Amino acid sequence: MNKKSYFKIIRAGINTTFQDQGRKNLYHIGIPFSGAMDNRNYLLSNALVGNNYELPVLEFAYQGPLLRYSGKKMNIAITGDVNFTIKRNSNFINGICYETFTIEDGDELDIISTNKSVYGYLAVGGEFSVKYQFSSCSINTRANIGANKGKKLESNQKIELTRLNQNISYRKLDYINTKIENIRVIKGTNFDYFSEEAKKTFFEKEFTISKLSDRMGMRLEGPKLENIVDTNIKSEGLIKGVIQVPADGNPIIMLSDHGTIGGYPKIGVIISADYDRLVQLIPGSKIKFKEIELSGAESLFKLYELETQNLISQINEFN
Repeated sequence: MNKKSYFKIIRAGINTTFQDQGRKNLYHIGIPFSGAMDNRNYLLSNALVGNNYELPVLEFAYQGPLLRYSGKKMNIAITGDVNFTIKRNSNFINGICYETFTIEDGDELDIISTNKSVYGYLAVGGEFSVKYQFSSCSINTRANIGANKGKKLESNQKIELTRLNQNISYRKLDYINTKIENIRVIKGTNFDYFSEEAKKTFFEKEFTISKLSDRMGMRLEGPKLENIVDTNIKSEGLIKGVIQVPADGNPIIMLSDHGTIGGYPKIGVIISADYDRLVQLIPGSKIKFKEIELSGAESLFKLYELETQNLISQINEFN
């Protein structure tokens, strides 16, 4: 009988969840996409270990989990800007992001912290044994849906693995996560609810990311945006990246686990090409908004997708 491979969670870390590419076409029943916050780093982690790009990974925020491995040799890869070590017997191996490492029975993987960023990703050369809901394992802790009964992972749990990859060849990618300060947006459907001064302020002044930010939304602090029409509207559909402005004048950016309807006026929408780098900004970071037309946003997204595919091709061609 073959011994099952698994991780035992010694320390769960902060908001460690299973994520994949999320759930499609469910907004009409109140379920958002969810999925990995930083989609590029999610895809790169799977590519490094030779997986199907849509397989689940472990996403963690700030501090990751401490995991003890039991099972056959297996490749792992961590993406993002992350400090981690592998303990083998009494020896420590310093981890390097965007590089595969082979782990063996008894090894301990300590994902210590992200480095001036929020999210990191752990992919394994195989598959996590998880349950799916609506064709996705992505955990949404607000709605309690997804793998692990919709809850973040906890200490002393076991994470079982299946279908380990036979090919554990070494792969790496030379990649640096770049920071972003000027976030490009297109005008929202309620842009004209705001005074001319508020519109000018929105595009010229600096905002600070609040500590009150999570996978659902990012609250901003800074100059108040004056609404001259109505601070509440009939609830409308929301999308990832839309910027709502409640009565207090402080913008809120809707993120991957956002509610699907809302009654605050929408001043703008973050373009998809800037989303990955936006979510990696830590509380206290300063950002400015820059207006862009829809056609420009579409061109930038095509470029973003092309760059991502080129990075995946570099991994696949690595010898």
